[in-house]
Amino acid sequence: MPKTFLILGAFNTFLCITLGAFGAHGLKRVLSADMLTVYHTGVQYHFYHAFGIIIIGLLLLHFPKSRLIPISGWLMMVGIILFSFSLYVLSVTEMRGLGMITPFGGVSFLTAWGLLIYAVWKEK
Repeated sequence: MPKTFLILGAFNTFLCITLGAFGAHGLKRVLSADMLTVYHTGVQYHFYHAFGIIIIGLLLLHFPKSRLIPISGWLMMVGIILFSFSLYVLSVTEMRGLGMITPFGGVSFLTAWGLLIYAVWKEK
């Protein structure tokens, strides 16, 4: 399981760099300043949680029997999809209705970090 999260984290980091560069160079002239800010917020939180997933992989090397740490990692993945990807699509399409999905991603991020705190605290 650690390998899965290390690969997912590295892939998401790669994706963040790609999407960040695309936003900075490809979308700079296409999106309004407000939508470019929305896009960059998606990239920023995507980066934080890509690194979080790598941390999950490393923690699983230390706590291989934990059942809660992997759940935290999957919640971070769900958060990336619901939060960051909804912001990517919102910024490009300006479909404001997608903004209703974004808070669910934020809740997923918060739950993931809270669960990680509890999981590590609980481990012996």
